[in-house]
Amino acid sequence: MYPASLDIKYKDKMNRLSSFFRLFWSIPAIIVLSLINAGWESDMGGITTGLFLGTVITIVFRQIYPKWWFDFALELNRFGTRVIAYMLLLTDRFPSTYDAQSVRLDIKYPDVKKDLNRWLPLVKWLLAFPHYVVLAFLGIAVFVCTVVAWFSILFTGRYPKGIFDFVVGYLRWSTRVGAYAFLLTTDEYPPFSLK
Repeated sequence: MYPASLDIKYKDKMNRLSSFFRLFWSIPAIIVLSLINAGWESDMGGITTGLFLGTVITIVFRQIYPKWWFDFALELNRFGTRVIAYMLLLTDRFPSTYDAQSVRLDIKYPDVKKDLNRWLPLVKWLLAFPHYVVLAFLGIAVFVCTVVAWFSILFTGRYPKGIFDFVVGYLRWSTRVGAYAFLLTTDEYPPFSLK
């Protein structure tokens, strides 16, 4: 099992009114997430550039990954994932800053000296390039699927299960790439898989 996992519970019935206004109702959560990341340019994995560079330095020069640092990066990614799941209509509950809700993101804390190559953080972001290309194309498909799901929810009150699984799979894949290339928690190359 890969050291980074994401699971979102499927809800049979969705709130039509909440879904209709989702873009507007997401604004407060987006503002909070933006304020947390204020002054930093966000990377693909949801972690800020400053955290990424600091992690590279601590792993390369000291061979440590401070637990509090990891915990902060993990919680930041968990909140960011809840915001994205809410915006993509995967959940009706407004994203909490502390509760997991129906979105479960787990990343294993690494033993740096045993589990990580000290020099690999310098190139992991480059080695993940094939994933960025595939995820960019899949991201377009996720956008189209979300629009289709929006109409489906408005008319039937249901998020089509196949589309739901595809969108969650995309987020799962993106989470694994983020854990590898930006959080630097594993040296295991992420699989090209939605599962």
